[in-house]
Amino acid sequence: MPPHEEFRNELAEAARDMQDDDSPKEAMERAVQIATKIIPGCHAAGICVVHRGERIDTHAASDDLVRRIDALQHELSEGPCLDALREDHTVASHDLATDVRWPSWGPQVVEQLGMRSSVSYRLYSTEKDLGALNLYGTDVSAFTAEDIADGLALAAHVGVALAAAQEVEHLEHALRGRTVIGQATGVLMERFDLAPDRAFSVLSRLSQQRNVKLRALAEEIVDTRTLPTS
Repeated sequence: MPPHEEFRNELAEAARDMQDDDSPKEAMERAVQIATKIIPGCHAAGICVVHRGERIDTHAASDDLVRRIDALQHELSEGPCLDALREDHTVASHDLATDVRWPSWGPQVVEQLGMRSSVSYRLYSTEKDLGALNLYGTDVSAFTAEDIADGLALAAHVGVALAAAQEVEHLEHALRGRTVIGQATGVLMERFDLAPDRAFSVLSRLSQQRNVKLRALAEEIVDTRTLPTS
């Protein structure tokens, strides 16, 4: 089988696996392991999220050194992950030791962590956060033009998988909230012999009076089976 056809088959299988993950964390952890397996020259991979204020969190890493790489980018405020998020969707470097874009970060990554090449891909963007997939190689020019293109295809699938997993997570969170509010309403109906709409009105008014989220108040009522007095 031709190498590129084999890659496409592996990518398709990887995409199916990521779509089966139940949470964004699982999707990200699977993605970084897949990257080291199917992208030639990739010795380590990670997914970082840059929050408002440019705090970098490593949400998944194939190796602990990726967390050190991200921490160094945060400390020095320079590196390919940040550039991928700030400026370009894809940022590649064939020799981190001499790349003038990151005069402090690059040489330290080479000397301290043994990584010589990198490719970073922007995954997604929200009002508050940005996410990127980062690949690292131990050799100079570890990633060919074809490898970079293949990595972009993987990044696209990772972005889709993350979006799907986040949507499921948000939906589950909403459903859990709706369930506990319904349970609290039921407690009020039974305890005070109230109609459903009247019980919900009492719950809503109490939430406003106490300046407490409706879901949090509902959880308290369900847990204690009593109506808060203050």
